Amino acid sequence: MLTDRPEVRFVPGAVLYREGSDEPLTIASAEAIADGPGWRIRFRDITTREAADTLRQAYLETAIRPEADLARGEVYWHEVVGVTVTGIDGTELGVVQDIYRVAENEVYVVGGGAYGSFDLPAVRAFIRIFAPRRGEIVVDAEALDLRPPRERRTDPDRPRAPRRTAHKRKAPAAQTADPTAPETETAAPDAVQPDDAS
Repeated sequence: MLTDRPEVRFVPGAVLYREGSDEPLTIASAEAIADGPGWRIRFRDITTREAADTLRQAYLETAIRPEADLARGEVYWHEVVGVTVTGIDGTELGVVQDIYRVAENEVYVVGGGAYGSFDLPAVRAFIRIFAPRRGEIVVDAEALDLRPPRERRTDPDRPRAPRRTAHKRKAPAAQTADPTAPETETAAPDAVQPDDAS
């Protein structure tokens, strides 16, 4: 389970579900692991170690009740992704494609509009209307200093500038042996020659 509030989610009596299953798992006790990430959770419905092992590396889900779980003005990220972002003047700026967090602030990655891809900090200075459940996010594009990406103009009559290429250094030519020179056998000066004692 991915959550920002494990101490609220993992309370005795809370019901979780194994991903893709309708079988409820009621929490009997839960505690944060002191020397590492994660939580140790015991379920009333799991009574053997073998049954508990089936939950290893499994995602757990919970029923989402936004009206009960969230404070006024809060939303889940999956409710924001896919919402169209418009400017105050009604210009469509793009769609929220992703969300990430910087310190305590969320930043929406908006793309697909006339301004290309840009980051939208989730702060009042930029967002004028935030209603993702209605499919509406209105921002002050001037405050964001958004400018459309420059178009590359191609003038067919203008000659193209020559491309500079890096000159590759040639490897030193390998020295070739003179085929007419007599073959000689050389030994390293400190090499020890074996005795021909039989």
